[in-house]
Amino acid sequence: MIYVLSALLPPLGLLLNGQPFSAIFNLFLIVLLRDFRAVFSLLLLVPSAHAVIAVHMKREQRRHQEVVEAIRQHGPPAGYPR
Repeated sequence: MIYVLSALLPPLGLLLNGQPFSAIFNLFLIVLLRDFRAVFSLLLLVPSAHAVIAVHMKREQRRHQEVVEAIRQHGPPAGYPR
């Protein structure tokens, strides 16, 4: 659901994902690219793409941190080469 929100309302999706600086940067991109939409309408996809990629990277970072914490607590899985 956060991906859909990030694609449709990029700054709000980033804010709800806990990325305020990315949301501000994304809002800056929207304002900057707003003037070029008559010439390059595809440029309006740039803020949405930025938001979706940033949300994905943050989720992957969280997932990786969970795995690292689980390994620290319980040790490596059975059969893991040391």
